[in-house]
Amino acid sequence: MHELSLRGISVVQQAPVVIEYKGLKLEETLRLDLLVEGCLLIELKSVQDILPVHKAQLFSYMKLLNVPLGLLINFHEPKLTSGIHRMMLPGSSGK
Repeated sequence: MHELSLRGISVVQQAPVVIEYKGLKLEETLRLDLLVEGCLLIELKSVQDILPVHKAQLFSYMKLLNVPLGLLINFHEPKLTSGIHRMMLPGSSGK
């Protein structure tokens, strides 16, 4: 987060996720890890294996916040690039 801020890139950390359902707004205890420039959601993990539930969590946050692009980054990998999973909302260009 500090490196992004030094480069003038807007980043929000641990922001609450607001759930809207039929006009009812709920601010739940769901907290995203990083939101970069309002268009990239980053979920950070350090787990043995990325499970479908981890991808579902990121995808749910992306849908709730209408963020088109997401990265799930698992730091429990010998090579960091092996632990990066990219997700896009259907219909988004991902640019």
